[in-house]
Amino acid sequence: MSDIVVITGASSGFGALTARALADAGDTVYAGMRQTTGRNAPQVRSAADYAAEHGVDLRAIELDVTSQESVDAAIGQITAEHGRIDVLVHNAGHMVVGPAEAFTPEQLAELYDVNVLSTQRVNRAVLPGMRTRRSGLVVWVSSSSVKGGTPPYLAPYFAAKAGMDSLAVSYAGELARWGVETSIVVPGSFTSGTSHFAHSGRPADHPVEEAYEEHYAGLMDQVEQKLAALAPEGTDASLVSAEIARIVALPRGERPYRVHIDPANDGSGEVSDVADRIRRDFLTRVGLDDLLAVTG
Repeated sequence: MSDIVVITGASSGFGALTARALADAGDTVYAGMRQTTGRNAPQVRSAADYAAEHGVDLRAIELDVTSQESVDAAIGQITAEHGRIDVLVHNAGHMVVGPAEAFTPEQLAELYDVNVLSTQRVNRAVLPGMRTRRSGLVVWVSSSSVKGGTPPYLAPYFAAKAGMDSLAVSYAGELARWGVETSIVVPGSFTSGTSHFAHSGRPADHPVEEAYEEHYAGLMDQVEQKLAALAPEGTDASLVSAEIARIVALPRGERPYRVHIDPANDGSGEVSDVADRIRRDFLTRVGLDDLLAVTG
């Protein structure tokens, strides 16, 4: 039986690629995106065209992760049509670039809303059904910036992704006894195949941003060029979508807790190995090792 999958932030980048990869694998995939009759109408048509051309079940659905009303409506529609959601992919996110001081607190709150609070809205809509059925998979698309090398001018985004990753870690233990699995997918820097840099936001405090140019002129261009140079030739964002599709297809109980897809090798994998080992050891020491995996 195919899985019923919902993916947030699936209008472009990792989300759109993952929606197609999972649909190709035979799953029924709902590609969540906002403004389906407005700005993202071309993406809705693209998903429909792909489904028709490839004979797969890929459906765009209005899902604004910053609105509980929109989230509840989308999840309610999917549940009404199929009676369940088997796989939830937390992919929605937004990047900003610039000196941290130049962002207002309100901008940081907005970024946290999109990257972190959005997952809580969707979880509260999806998880009751998964807990009732005592099965399901939650995939969190994290970032190697959480534990790897972190260049300047990306601090608000990095902080938000770290918050999301920490939430995923705690949820993994809290869902294990319900039979709901967790996989944290950690992409590194992909400078092509996604719209992260192209659609990134800028600081609201322009005078402060300009002041930093005295000592950091051209820094983001330098970072982007260096990141692109570090990646092996032919590196493509589809590596991430392919890995998510592989995880979803694995038998229950065999899905990995965390995987890295990091062509630039910024060190996140090494740090995560230590952090995840310490988590395993500590939970074992306090007699909660059954929270480490879902079995059977």
